Amino acid sequence: MRKSRGFTLIELLVVIAIIALLMSILMPALQRVKKQARTVMCQANLKQWATIFAMYTDENDGKFPTRSDEGEGRWMDALQDYYMTTEDIRCCPVAFKIANPDMISGIDWWGSKDIAWGKVPPWDAGSLRNIGFYGSYGVNGFIYVPKGDYVYDPAATPEKFWRTPNVKGGGEIPMLLDCYFWCGWPEATNTPPISDGAQIRSDTDAMNRFMLNRHDGYGTGVFMDFHVQKIGLKEYFTLNWHRGFNRANAWTKAGGVRAEDWSNWGDGWLGKFKEY
Repeated sequence: MRKSRGFTLIELLVVIAIIALLMSILMPALQRVKKQARTVMCQANLKQWATIFAMYTDENDGKFPTRSDEGEGRWMDALQDYYMTTEDIRCCPVAFKIANPDMISGIDWWGSKDIAWGKVPPWDAGSLRNIGFYGSYGVNGFIYVPKGDYVYDPAATPEKFWRTPNVKGGGEIPMLLDCYFWCGWPEATNTPPISDGAQIRSDTDAMNRFMLNRHDGYGTGVFMDFHVQKIGLKEYFTLNWHRGFNRANAWTKAGGVRAEDWSNWGDGWLGKFKEY
C-alpha cells in the first residue's frame, strides 16, 4: 500500500497566502456592503419619521408644533405619542451609541458624527428639556409655528418659519436630518465644519450640526414633502432652510464658490466630495 502524503510547509504557506489575498480583496467589498446597509437602514428610519410627521400635521390642522421661548413644542415632545412604541428609529445605525446613556453628572451629552445626542440628564434639563431623551436626528428649527415673537436665535425671526408642510417646493425644504443635536437654525452666512466631525455648537452657526459625514460623503434627511434622500455634504448650503434663505450664498455654485474654496477651507477635508 502507498503511504499517504501530508501537506508540505511550502504548500501550507501557499494556501495561507492565497486565503490572505482573497481576504484583502473581499474585505473592502464587505465594508462597502456594510456601509450601504447602514445607509438603507437610516433611510428606513427616516421614512418612519416622515410618516410620523405627516400623521401629526394631518391631525393638527396641517401645522407643525408650536415652539415657544420657554421651551414648549420641541418635536420630540410634541410627537412622542406617535413614536413612543418604536424606540429603535431614534438613531442612525452609524450613530447608535448614546453620548451619556446613564445621564452621569458632568458628562457631555451632545452627539457627534458617530454618537447620538443624549440622554438629556437631570442636571441640564433647563427650558423644559425632557429628561432621558436621545437620538441622532435633528429638526430644521424653521419648520415650527413660532409662538408670539419667538426668537430662539437672533436671526430666527418669526417671518422665516415655514409653520406647515403645505408649501410650494416642499421637496427642497429639509425637515429632519442626521444631526448631532436635536435641532438647528441654519443660515446662508454659516460656515462648514473645518474638519470631518468638527463642531461649532452655537445656535448662530448651526449648519455644521447637520453637515455630518455619516454615509461616505452624504448625510440623510426627510424633506417637507415627506420624501427621504441622501444629501451631499456640499449640498446643504443649496437647500431651502427657511423663507428667504439665500440659496445663492457664498458656498454654492450660484454664489460663485470654486472647488479650491472647499479645498482651502479648514483642513481641506471637503475638497474631495461632489460639487453642487
